[in-house]
Amino acid sequence: MKSFLHRIAALTAAATTLSVSALSAIPAIASSPFGQQDVDQNKFVAVASPIGSGNSHQLLILEQVSNSRSCWNEVGNAPVEIDPLLLSFDFTGICGRSTDSNGYSIRMNGQDLGMQYSLRVTRKNGEMVLVGVPFRGQGETLEIGRSNGVTNNFAKLSLDDGWRFTKRTYDGRTLGHVYLTYDGDTAAVPNPGNGGATPAPNPGGTPSFRDISNDIYARDINTAVSMGFIAGFMEDNTFRPQAQLTREQLVSMVLESLQTLPDVDMELPTTTSRNPFPDVAASRWSAAKIQFAQQSGIVTGYQDGNFRPTQAVTRAELMAVLRRAAEYAQTLQGQPTTLPGNQASFNFVDINGHWANPLISQMSTYCGVASPLNERGSNFAPDSAAQRNYAAAATLRMLNCSTEQ
Repeated sequence: MKSFLHRIAALTAAATTLSVSALSAIPAIASSPFGQQDVDQNKFVAVASPIGSGNSHQLLILEQVSNSRSCWNEVGNAPVEIDPLLLSFDFTGICGRSTDSNGYSIRMNGQDLGMQYSLRVTRKNGEMVLVGVPFRGQGETLEIGRSNGVTNNFAKLSLDDGWRFTKRTYDGRTLGHVYLTYDGDTAAVPNPGNGGATPAPNPGGTPSFRDISNDIYARDINTAVSMGFIAGFMEDNTFRPQAQLTREQLVSMVLESLQTLPDVDMELPTTTSRNPFPDVAASRWSAAKIQFAQQSGIVTGYQDGNFRPTQAVTRAELMAVLRRAAEYAQTLQGQPTTLPGNQASFNFVDINGHWANPLISQMSTYCGVASPLNERGSNFAPDSAAQRNYAAAATLRMLNCSTEQ
């Protein structure tokens, strides 16, 4: 149990959660390509997951994906305590687990509020309450569910009347992201950070981060975040588009993106019993994903046998990983691993003689996954560190191309 708590805490350290009951109509915002899919409510449970000694809790959502084994057990009353049975077996393909804002968000009256509200668990009037809290404190807190009692253990959060679980959809595809959904008449809730005004339309259909308004990849960033394979920084509503991406972050992003492929059931492991590389301990947060990517042929190590997980990935390395990911995507969809180009090769002037010359050229023909630095000029800058904005855009292009072939 304690090891599970440590894993949950590590996964959710950057996304603590809150919740409420004063329901409100959010002013209409720009139309979004993201929809919702109704689900069997009995296959989901919202859990107040203890942090440390259990004096505070955070949100955990469990899903019963298949019926081969139970993922949780409910015990007692006021509150109902949850025994997460998935701790005792490999739950890949059997159970789903959402632990932070990448995995769940609020949706009200057809609007995704993931960029406007965070989810938290707080104590109020002798019970633990799931609340949606507006970023920067501008807006009304929403009560969503409650435990009907207090415990230091895992507890069931029963959703308030009108709230239910749904799944996010994108372009007709059902994604793994879970919505806490409310549809119906509500009182007005000011739009956080906008004085209650209706925001202007945003590229990608979701509220934009405050630091990407002038970024050339803003549309792709918004779409990638909404699809759930990369996230922003909720504490200050930024994306940090020019920050460098590390090799382990790239692995996580690419694998999460492959899970959004239509009609593909790809379960990612969350733990591993061995070190995938000498410098990647089995206990490292990224170890299971790195091992999966290695076994799938998506990543390799360096000649010294190490992976260097915290090293900034270069733009050339980004292309190498995305090419292998595209080939793996073809395999997942039952297609040949060849990547047919659909546009002319870009004539980069700075890749002659570089080890990645052929693959960079190839990926430029594949929906323009490889493109000039900052989309200007004719330099690719293969040895420059890949920034978060381009990494998100290039991964999105790879995904789209994989589904169009």
